[in-house]
Parts: sequence; C-alpha cells; structure tokens
Amino acid sequence: MSDPTTPKYDVFLSFRGEDTRDNFTSHLYAELCRKKIETFIDNRLGRGEEISPALYKAIEESTIYVIILSEHYASSSWCLDELTEILKCKERYGREVIPVFYKVDPSNVRHQRQSYADDFVKHHQRFGGKVDAWKAALSQVAGLSGWDSQVTRPESTLVTEIVKDIVKKLNRCVSSDYEGMTGIDNHIEKIQSLLLLELPT
Repeated sequence: MSDPTTPKYDVFLSFRGEDTRDNFTSHLYAELCRKKIETFIDNRLGRGEEISPALYKAIEESTIYVIILSEHYASSSWCLDELTEILKCKERYGREVIPVFYKVDPSNVRHQRQSYADDFVKHHQRFGGKVDAWKAALSQVAGLSGWDSQVTRPESTLVTEIVKDIVKKLNRCVSSDYEGMTGIDNHIEKIQSLLLLELPT
C-alpha cells in the first residue's frame, strides 16, 4: 500500500529504557540531533502497559525505525507492542526498520533464548494471546539486516555507522517517495546535504 502521510519524524527509536536510556540510546539520539535528523524518542520513565494513541501516531508518522534490542527489551510488553505496530507500518507502507543488537546475540532474539526465553515465561502468564504475535515480531526483526554491538566496536563507531546508514536510507526514502510534494523540497535538500557530508573525501 502506498504511504498516505508525509512523515513528521525521520527516525523513531524503540528501546528498553532501563537497559540503554542513559548510555547507548542517549548517545545515538544526541548524534541524530547533531545531524539535524528529526527523531522521536519517548523518555517517560513511568510508562503503563498500553501504548497511547499519541505513540501510535508517532510510529505512523516516522520514516525509519531503529529497534535497539537489548538484554531486557522483551521484558517490556510496551516495547513488544511498539515493535508489533512498527512491523505493521513496515508491511503496510514499506518503511525501513533497522535492528541494533545491543549486547545480545541475534540468534537469541530470533529464537527467544536466554533472557528472552525467561521474559516470555512471565508473559505467558499475563498476556496469553499476545505472546505468539510478539514472538513472531521478534523473529521477523531479528532476520533483518542490522547492526551488532559485538561486531562493530567501539560503541562510538557503532553510533557513527548507524547514523550513516540512516542518512543513506533517508535519502533514498525521501527522494523516491516524496520528491515533488508541496513543502518537502527543503527536507530533501537537508537529507541530501547530510549524505554529502557522510561521503569520504
């Protein structure tokens, strides 16, 4: 299906706050802001179990989703609902999803092993019917091309490479989907200028 909206955000960050809010996610967000990439980040510490309509809207209005899969990502029903909605937008509108495996083995995410297995034991008791959809979402996102913190080191290099990847994907998305639309030309110019800055001299 074609995308009916002009996205408000370039990037939506999905992450488990207890794992990465004060380290990796904050560093990535700071670098995205430095590059003037419009990024949605939900920094509320006390979040309920249900995703708010405003958050659903932010997901729908984002171009690229960065999923930071950390050790306790799957412990949060909020994160899992967020991921499920993100993958719906990927399928519906062809949006880009970039998984980042932060100090976790991608195969453990894909097959829900170790900490992910422990989390789902607890989820079965509370959420029943949602669990299969959550597992399928994790398996799907773990099968996508992404970044592994255990491969790309140090962390500062990982952040730099992810931002470069985002800039290139934004340039492709914006140019192909929105060029010629009213009010989007300046946005295209901004992304293309960022791309030029990332090219080796």
